[in-house]
Amino acid sequence: MPPKIGYLLPTREQVMEGRPEAAPLLALAARAEALGYDSIWIGDSVTARPRHDPLTLLAAVAVRAPRMELGTAVLLPALRNPVLLAHQVATLDQISEGRFILGVGIASDVPNIRTEFEACGVPWEKRIGRMMEGLRLCRALWSGEKVEWDGRWRVRDAVLGPVPHRKGGPPIWIGGNGQPSLERVGKHFDGWFPNGADAARFATDFTEIQAIAREAARDPAALTGAVYLTLAIDDDAARADARLDAFMEHYYGQPAAVMRARQVNYAGPAAGAAEWLAGYARAGASHLVLRFAGDHERHLEAIAGVRGSLAGVSA
Repeated sequence: MPPKIGYLLPTREQVMEGRPEAAPLLALAARAEALGYDSIWIGDSVTARPRHDPLTLLAAVAVRAPRMELGTAVLLPALRNPVLLAHQVATLDQISEGRFILGVGIASDVPNIRTEFEACGVPWEKRIGRMMEGLRLCRALWSGEKVEWDGRWRVRDAVLGPVPHRKGGPPIWIGGNGQPSLERVGKHFDGWFPNGADAARFATDFTEIQAIAREAARDPAALTGAVYLTLAIDDDAARADARLDAFMEHYYGQPAAVMRARQVNYAGPAAGAAEWLAGYARAGASHLVLRFAGDHERHLEAIAGVRGSLAGVSA
């Protein structure tokens, strides 16, 4: 099957530009659905990169775009109490009738994100263990059975209601490119969702993840390979490069070269983008989540226009 194509809503960009209204974002989601996109995604940050809360906004998207899957790209579960998170996610999964995907991450080690963790009362050094235990607790609560838990959180005689629409809860995908991330995916999660792997590395690492899953007595074929990609589409390659550089510098406040080396990206004509995306599909990615460097209506239409060329491409 050809890869699914997702679209990341520009929640952060809108806030940076002083346009926090939700209505234009919902209109973009509806436009993406009309153009045939498969999913809508929203990033997460509280104070480091202020933006709309992803779970709240996705509830509105679920109603406005009733066909598409919905996901977080990516949520930082360590910042949240897992009992409350389990409740929010279960409600969102009910609203969307099982279309929600919980994309999660451990957060980049940069000063403003460390400050964000401090503001939320979460020890930076404990974030990975907190995430892993918190997600286990979420899954226990999503069972609908009585939960007793004695760990970072103490839960007594707790029964969650409603449980998610999808039995056992939504699939959980995790980002990250290092060996510990590959181990976590293979042993514990439902999908891999990196943003720093080129197609060749994606193929190698995803094969390793599947081997880890097999060794853990899990079904490697049940794992989803997804990837988060940033694009600037323009027939003039130099202009596309400049657009992407300006986007990265403005968004992250760091030199474009640093961020472009850290996150996979494409700048150039739409036809070249189609071939670049096809490379990921051939590498094993079945879901491609796209972030556009501004001019969202034009970018949405450009990718929709070349999507047919991916119809015969699969892993």
